[in-house]
Amino acid sequence: MTATPDLGTPQLASPDLLRSTFRRHAAGVAVITARGTSGPVGFTATSLTSVSAEPPLVSFGIGTGASSWPAIAEADHVGVHILGEHQSELAATFARSGADRFGAPTAWREGPEGVPVLDDVLAWLVCRVVGRVPAGDHRIVLAEVVLGDPSGAGRPLLYHQGRFHGLRD
Repeated sequence: MTATPDLGTPQLASPDLLRSTFRRHAAGVAVITARGTSGPVGFTATSLTSVSAEPPLVSFGIGTGASSWPAIAEADHVGVHILGEHQSELAATFARSGADRFGAPTAWREGPEGVPVLDDVLAWLVCRVVGRVPAGDHRIVLAEVVLGDPSGAGRPLLYHQGRFHGLRD
């Protein structure tokens, strides 16, 4: 006979329940970028997922109220950047509303398809957007990998319990 686990006090579904639950889920940290009509845009994402190897597809979520959404909604291509543990300040800058995300000290260049490519990341991809799927107050963006560079050095940055962390052995 197995012991019944203590389930605590269950909560009804709510935005707070979802946020509290996913604060316990450690996630890799990425920055998504695109070329906007007024210049480059970007945001920090922990929802990046590899979807398919053939064809190579990724997905990420973005809120429709996010400042980057109008550009992402129109972009043909996006940049996907995997951040290293040395880039917690960069992650915080791209997560902060109203921040000058592409001003100093952010180092970047215009990459293929005009996509902003961040310097010194663990890996980056340029992807062609192939779909935007409504999902509540977000959109799930599906994008096909066009090219990239996975050769950056270091260990990944993680997001857990509302903070950025390095990977521990």
